[in-house]
Amino acid sequence: MADTENKEPGGFKRPNNYRRRRFNKYRDKKYHNDRTKNENPQPDKVSIPTNKSISVVIPLLNEVDSLRELSDKLQDVMGRINCQYEVIFVDDGSTDGSFGRISEIHNKNNRFKCIKLRKNYGKSAALAAGFKAVKGDYVFTMDADLQDDPDEIPEMLKILLSGFDLVSGWKKIRYDPFIKRNTSKIFNYVTSKLSGIRLHDFNCGIKGYKKDVVKSLKVYGEMHRYLPAIAHLSGFRVTEKIVKHHPRKFGKTKFGASRFINGFLDVLTVVFTTKYMKKPLHLFGTLGMISFLAGFIITLYLSLLKILDGASISNRPLFLGGILFIIVGIQFFSIGFIAEMITKSTAHEEDFLIETIL
Repeated sequence: MADTENKEPGGFKRPNNYRRRRFNKYRDKKYHNDRTKNENPQPDKVSIPTNKSISVVIPLLNEVDSLRELSDKLQDVMGRINCQYEVIFVDDGSTDGSFGRISEIHNKNNRFKCIKLRKNYGKSAALAAGFKAVKGDYVFTMDADLQDDPDEIPEMLKILLSGFDLVSGWKKIRYDPFIKRNTSKIFNYVTSKLSGIRLHDFNCGIKGYKKDVVKSLKVYGEMHRYLPAIAHLSGFRVTEKIVKHHPRKFGKTKFGASRFINGFLDVLTVVFTTKYMKKPLHLFGTLGMISFLAGFIITLYLSLLKILDGASISNRPLFLGGILFIIVGIQFFSIGFIAEMITKSTAHEEDFLIETIL
C-alpha cells in the first residue's frame, strides 16, 4: 500500500522528501567547496632532495624596467619551493643601465648574480655563458621581459622530477603580433617534421632542464630556438607544458624579420649535425640516388624514343636535363664517400651518457 502511494501515474517512483533534502545538501556543499577552492587556490609546493638546487638563467638586452619586478617574483617562487637556488642574469651588451639595476638586486640578495658580455652577441651566446656558469641540478631559462611567468617553475620542476630531462613551455594563448604568431606556427610545424619530435612551441623562453642536458648542449649562432630538438636528437626525454604568457609591459621586442630566414637555415644545420654527422653518406647517398634515378629514367625514356621512332634526342633540353641529373647524382655520392672517410679518420671515443651503479 505504501509503495502504491509513492508512485505516480504510469508506475514511476517519486523521490521522497528525505532523498530530495540529502541531494540538495550534497549539491550545496560541493558548490561551496568548489567555489572556496577557486577563490583561494593553494600555492604550489614542490619538495626536492635536500642536496639538490635550482639555477635560473635569464638572458637580457635593455630590460632595466622589468628587472626589479621579475626578481621579486622569482624570490617569492623560490621561497615556496624552499631550496637552494641561484639566479644568473646574462647581460648581453645592454646600454640602458640594466647591469646597474642587477647590481642593486645583488646587494639585497646575493643569490642574484650577473654575467656581463662585452657587446651584444645574441641570445644563444648569452645562454651558453649562463649554462657554463650554472651550479644547480635543475636549470630553468626565461626571458626578462615579464612575458614568461615565474609561477610556472614549480609545475615544470614536478615534470623534471617525474623523469623527463627537458620540459619546454607552450604559449597556447600568446600576446604577440599577428605576423609573429602565425609565422611561429609554420616554424614549429617544419621543425617538428624535420626533427621528429612534435612540440607546439620550440622557441618559448621558459624551459626546464636537468643539469646533464645544459652541460652537454652546444649553443651557438641562433641555436637557442632548437634546444628541445637538439636534446631529443641527442637521446634525452623531452616534453612540453602549457604556460601562461603575458603582454609585454616595458620596451619592445629585440627580434626582426631576419630571424625567419636564419631560423630555417639553422634547423637544417641542427638536423644535419645531429642526424648525419656520424653517417654523412646516408644524406648525400640518398640525394645522389634520387638524382641519379631521375636522370636514368629520363635518358632511358629518350633512348626508347630514339630506338622505336628514330626521333632525334641530342638537341632536346630534356636529354641535357637527364645527363645533368646523372652527373649531380654521382657528385652527391662522391661527396658522401669523402665525408665518410673524413669521419672515420677523425673519429674518437664518444662521450656516451650512461648510468652506472657501483
